[in-house]
Amino acid sequence: MRLFRHYDAIPPECRGGVVALGNFDGFHKGHQEVVATAAREAELLGAPLWVLTTEPHPRSFFQLDAPPFRLSTLRTKAHMLDAFGVENLLILPFDAALAGMLAQDFVLMVLIGGLGLRHAVVGYDYRFGKGRGGGVDVLRYMAEMEDFGVTVVAPVTENANGPIVYSSTAVREALVRGEVGRATEVLGHWWIIDGHVFKGDQRGRTIGFPTANLALGELLHPAFGVYAVRAVVPDGPQAGVYDGVANIGRRPTFGKSDVTLEIHLFDFAGDLYDRIISAEVVEFIRPERKFSGIDELKAQITEDCRTARRILADPAYARDRYALPRFMP
Repeated sequence: MRLFRHYDAIPPECRGGVVALGNFDGFHKGHQEVVATAAREAELLGAPLWVLTTEPHPRSFFQLDAPPFRLSTLRTKAHMLDAFGVENLLILPFDAALAGMLAQDFVLMVLIGGLGLRHAVVGYDYRFGKGRGGGVDVLRYMAEMEDFGVTVVAPVTENANGPIVYSSTAVREALVRGEVGRATEVLGHWWIIDGHVFKGDQRGRTIGFPTANLALGELLHPAFGVYAVRAVVPDGPQAGVYDGVANIGRRPTFGKSDVTLEIHLFDFAGDLYDRIISAEVVEFIRPERKFSGIDELKAQITEDCRTARRILADPAYARDRYALPRFMP
């Protein structure tokens, strides 16, 4: 996948494509349908396939004090789009200039002037332009005026476990309730937390359960507690996928207040400090709580490890069951 940061520097061979527009936070099944629809259109037209998104998320720009809400870092989002089969990704900086750009100017300057698009694909609730003044109606009107195609993807829903529209909001609500299975169904893949491993208090080493620690940053804070996870080490001598158990929360036993992800990897030996790893969140085990002392904590971690191993060995939680699909037109 080719990544671009400026709409006015697109190579001639990449212009004239089909563009999927949206933020794609979490890249859930609804997002996947938007991109798959764009890929099918690109195949029919023999045109390049594009995804256009912005960074940071517009909510982060307008609401500086908003609590963490993102479902994916830019790194994870780009990886998922690449794995899905996207050829070209344009990431525009969401700054004052873009926030103040009128919807019609966005179409004329970015989509037509920059990308020379032939067809745009958006979700039913797509909004763009200053004050979110543009929607699918404006996009369709501009398409008529400027002679490009538009496809609007209807809500993607499922009814097997009750009616639900696949959306980032639905994922967030499920994770906050600790309903990991529900979130995974809407996403269509495991929820991923990624980042640099930082050096913590190293208390885990002293009690026999060393951990790799990640800061959540702008990522959503799910229900605080213990989870069964799989950690992906992408490169280096320890590259591989490791089962593990993780705590997400504030570690009240030790009087901490910052929110971190602490992963104890099973059958792992090595140093991961300053390395980038990702954690696939598989299932919620129990809520976070304060323990009376180290012995009680160690006994509970031992039990949590047994529970996590049992969950991760269950075929219902097999890793490939929710592997991100690759779209093949």
